[in-house]
Amino acid sequence: MSDMQEWIGGIAATLTTCSFIPQVWRVLKTRHTKDISLSMYALFTGGVALWLVYGILLGAWPVIIANCITLVLAGMVLVLKVRFG
Repeated sequence: MSDMQEWIGGIAATLTTCSFIPQVWRVLKTRHTKDISLSMYALFTGGVALWLVYGILLGAWPVIIANCITLVLAGMVLVLKVRFG
């Protein structure tokens, strides 16, 4: 894989992973989850868990790291939705 491909993949993983931080922060701060779709977060969190397994099977550390972090963040929103929903 070229350096350019590594950079693009790394930036994409960072952006998509970090995109969940504002949502988690807002829900923790306001405890408001009415407008968050439970089914969307359940499906998404399941998909991220499968991406993590895929990354582990491939031994692809960027996929593993990004999906570990995303799984924690999306899982937090899912748990908070169930708790405060």
